[in-house]
Amino acid sequence: MGFIPFHFIDLLDIVLVAILLYVLYRAVKGTSAPYIMVGIVTIYLGWVIVQALNMELLSTILGQIISVGVIALLIVFQPELRRFLLTIGLRQKEFNFITRLFTNRKEGGVNTSPVVSACLDMSEEKVGALIVFRRRDDLQFVIESGITLDANPSASLLKNIFFKNAPLHDGAVVIDNNRIVAAKCILPVTQSNVPKSYGTRHRAAIGLSEMTDAVVVVVSEETGAISIVKGGKITRKIDAQKFSTLLQEALSQTRK
Repeated sequence: MGFIPFHFIDLLDIVLVAILLYVLYRAVKGTSAPYIMVGIVTIYLGWVIVQALNMELLSTILGQIISVGVIALLIVFQPELRRFLLTIGLRQKEFNFITRLFTNRKEGGVNTSPVVSACLDMSEEKVGALIVFRRRDDLQFVIESGITLDANPSASLLKNIFFKNAPLHDGAVVIDNNRIVAAKCILPVTQSNVPKSYGTRHRAAIGLSEMTDAVVVVVSEETGAISIVKGGKITRKIDAQKFSTLLQEALSQTRK
C-alpha cells in the first residue's frame, strides 16, 4: 500500500480551511447558529444511514430536505452572514479610496458642544444614551435599522430623544456631518469577551467600533457614567471636566 503524497499546497489548504472555520465560529459565537448546525449535521448523517440501508422513501424525503439546504442556510443564517460580510468589507482599510469614490463625504470640524452638554445632564439624571459619530466608514446599515431623521443637534433634542418614555429612546442616535441622521438604531453587539459588568449599550458600542471607525458615546442608565468607545476600546467613567477634550481627541485622531 503506497503512501498518499502530501505537498505544501495540501498543508496550506488545511490551514486556510482551519482559519475559515475559526472565522465562521467567531461570527456565530453567542447565537443559536451552532445548535442549528448540529441539527443539520444530524439530518445529513441520518440521510447517509438510510441510504446505506436502502430505505428509499425516507432517503428521498431527507434527500429533498438536503437539496434545498443551501437556500435554507442563507435564510437561517442571514444575520450572521450579513455581519460576517460587513466585517470583511469594513475592515479593508487599504481600500477606503473605493468608498470615497461613491460618497460625497465632506470633511470638517465636529460640533460636540450639544452632545457634551446633553450627556453631562443625562449623566446627572442617570438617563441612558447611545450616540454614534460617523467618520469615514459607511454606517448606512445602522441608519437603516432605525428611524431616519434630519435635525440639527441640540442638547434639548438629544435629551428628549433619550427620555425614558420617549418613543425613540431605545437604541442609538447617529450623527453625521453635524446632523442627527437617525435615531432608535440597532448596533451590532460585540462577540468579544468583555466584563460581565458591561451592559447592552456598552456591548453594542464596542461591537460597532470593532467593525467601523465610528466614535460612540455611552451614558450608563445604572450609574450615569460616561464612556467613549473607539476601535473596540472603551474609556469608562470619564470625568465631566475631561469629557469634551477626550471626545474631540477621539474624533480628530485618524484611523491607523
